[in-house]
Amino acid sequence: MKKSGDGNHENDENQGKASSQNSQSLVLPPRGDYQTLLSYQKAEVIYQITFRFCQSFLKKGDRTADQMVQAARSGKQNIVEGSKAATTSKEMEIKLTNVARASLEELLEDYRDFLKVRDLPIWNKDSKEAKYVRKMSYNSHISYESFRPFVDTRPAEVVANIAICLIHQANYLLDRQLKGLEQAFLQDGGLRERMTRARLQARDEQKNRRGKG
Repeated sequence: MKKSGDGNHENDENQGKASSQNSQSLVLPPRGDYQTLLSYQKAEVIYQITFRFCQSFLKKGDRTADQMVQAARSGKQNIVEGSKAATTSKEMEIKLTNVARASLEELLEDYRDFLKVRDLPIWNKDSKEAKYVRKMSYNSHISYESFRPFVDTRPAEVVANIAICLIHQANYLLDRQLKGLEQAFLQDGGLRERMTRARLQARDEQKNRRGKG
């Protein structure tokens, strides 16, 4: 039979471990999987479409093609890097997400310019075509395969407009994401503030355990 003192000591150890884990979670909150972010999924599709668009409809070596592919890649990769930075630096996560947003805005202008200089129409957001693209994007997990048949068979005008619709959607999601990140930063602070709170909490819990002993 265990002595009551041994049981108390065991409880104290368990409480100490739990306290340590709680303090750690305050300092380094769990990082979400960036692949589950809808903004990332759309940015991935945008990159795939843009790469093929430039191969099919722009001349090899065209600077605009290089810029468009780079902007599409930057949009995707900075969402990834921002997610990876989330555990240690909210400021860096916000900064990289802003870079992703700016890159996609640059790409949006390139697609618009492509259509304008060729006197090709830009779909109105309420057009049946734009609504159809939005409907295709309602899936909880969006992938390039949903759009491959259109990219492989439709003319440049259609592919560019599909990309424009998707960029608008991604930008909307990134704007919401940034708003949430900024609110969280104002409420919870950065790593330094979380470390201070964790230290104070650990100190208080230690005092409480001593008081109970």
